[in-house]
Amino acid sequence: MTGMPLVSVLMPAYNSELYIAQAIDSILDQTHSNLELLIFDDGSSDDTRKVIESYSDLRVIKVLSDQNYGVVRARNELIDRANGKYIALMDADDVAEPTRLQKQLQVLESGECDICGSAQWVLDEATNKLKKSKDRFTDPDLRALLSVYCGLCNSTITGKAEIFKRFKYDTSILTSEDYFLWVQMAAAGYRFINLKDRLLTYRRYPAQTSAVHLEKFKLTTAEVQKKYLELLGISENFLPRQQSWRERLSNGLGLLKALNQKFSGVSFKANCEIYARFQYRRNGLWTPLTRLERYAVATWVGLFSGA
Repeated sequence: MTGMPLVSVLMPAYNSELYIAQAIDSILDQTHSNLELLIFDDGSSDDTRKVIESYSDLRVIKVLSDQNYGVVRARNELIDRANGKYIALMDADDVAEPTRLQKQLQVLESGECDICGSAQWVLDEATNKLKKSKDRFTDPDLRALLSVYCGLCNSTITGKAEIFKRFKYDTSILTSEDYFLWVQMAAAGYRFINLKDRLLTYRRYPAQTSAVHLEKFKLTTAEVQKKYLELLGISENFLPRQQSWRERLSNGLGLLKALNQKFSGVSFKANCEIYARFQYRRNGLWTPLTRLERYAVATWVGLFSGA
């Protein structure tokens, strides 16, 4: 490879011997070839390093650590080393579609956004079933929905390198580090897009849905959401949580109004999703009523904001 790459693909790896070759090949076989692939072996105890070292492609840059530092520090190390105008994130067990970088770089180079993700296929390792991800695609929806959940898949993201080098991952947040990164970027005014093309196959493991993991994730998610409202200048009284009918009409509606003022063009569906986080989830008799309440509030906010 001669000259500077247009995009640096960052791949942290830890005990990934089963899948990393497939992940590496999916990047080296991209239709866009002006890239560098930086791989950080984070002190693996299996044959991950052996697989990495088997590649002689000059675009592959190998960073080999004998100590395990964790994925957050590994990602930040790779961000520091990246030479490209853009940075693409990639996990060592996922698989990128051949046109992923080409399609994302086309959008980024056109100036339509600063950070570009995509829809993806989700492969359940427990059942080996392949499912479609559920996504929102526009900048207003993605940034508004960050108040209630992260609608961006880390491994699908390609964005301007200068933004990643400015923010990086917070080493104190270990289970929602990507969520917090997008929150900081969104609050700073950077624009997001999710492409509708499914440009990645993302592996999901049983450990990710375990009770222990979900409890840790729940706690850090609440902290990230609180920080997001703070960065946006929105009262923490509007923090999404289940509330009584009277409270949610005040606080849920208050959050929607504030978000729609911040991000013009939030969709009806996104407003419904946000307000739903203030409702108690019941089955049976109450379901039509809670759904009707959501629709009424989202409609009112749309009329109020001119969306």
